[in-house]
Amino acid sequence: MARKFFVGGNWKCNGTVEEVKKIVTTLSEAEVPSEDVVEVVISPPFVFLPLVKTLLRRDFSIAAQNCWVRKGGAFTGEVSAEMLVNLGIPWVILGHSERRLLLNESNDFVADKVAYALSQGLKVIACVGETLEQRESGSTMAVVAAQTKAIAEQVMHWSNVVLAYEPVWAIGTGKVATPAQAQEVHFKLRKWLHVNVGAEVAASTRIIYGGSVNGANCKELAAQPDVDGFLVGGASLKPEFIDIIKSATVKTTAKSE
Repeated sequence: MARKFFVGGNWKCNGTVEEVKKIVTTLSEAEVPSEDVVEVVISPPFVFLPLVKTLLRRDFSIAAQNCWVRKGGAFTGEVSAEMLVNLGIPWVILGHSERRLLLNESNDFVADKVAYALSQGLKVIACVGETLEQRESGSTMAVVAAQTKAIAEQVMHWSNVVLAYEPVWAIGTGKVATPAQAQEVHFKLRKWLHVNVGAEVAASTRIIYGGSVNGANCKELAAQPDVDGFLVGGASLKPEFIDIIKSATVKTTAKSE
């Protein structure tokens, strides 16, 4: 089953109105593969969502970087899934390692968020990944499987879920999982889905890689059979993000050979 390449740009907690306009202009002027080849989703901070939605080219989509675990109400500082739907924001990133580690979001809490966001009609980029200590102790798959299991126990339909494997030790550090390391985890994660969720979900669910992806390493990573795209951090704020989007053509070239 063909899986459309997916490139997400996570701007994290960065930007001013002027910078946002500049980045969006760069994206709008870029020549990139068609929507048939790659799905591009940009994720600015909450405060810039309406501005980016207004300015962004129509073949790119938008994601929020988080949302609350249930319906809105007396939850100061939170943003509900319903608010995102009301704004016309189709995607949300949930379970990013920065929120798991800095804000102590547990596997079950992340899974609850994913389930609620999906129930409100949002599409979800659900993040999983291990720390350096966990990798060095040989527990990478145990950690990633536990994170995915919590989500799988809550989610019945996977058509609106993209899984993002982000080794924590490679996020913003300049360290990158080698293409072989990324492929190994993606392959095992897909195998886990096959055994524990179902063959169709395993074959169709996109598993994207995040962790210091840039213009120099994206093509080699994209060539891996179980790497279906990227969730890009720092490089999504730079012109090289265009090169990362273009790496989707590695897949179409491979298919045609």
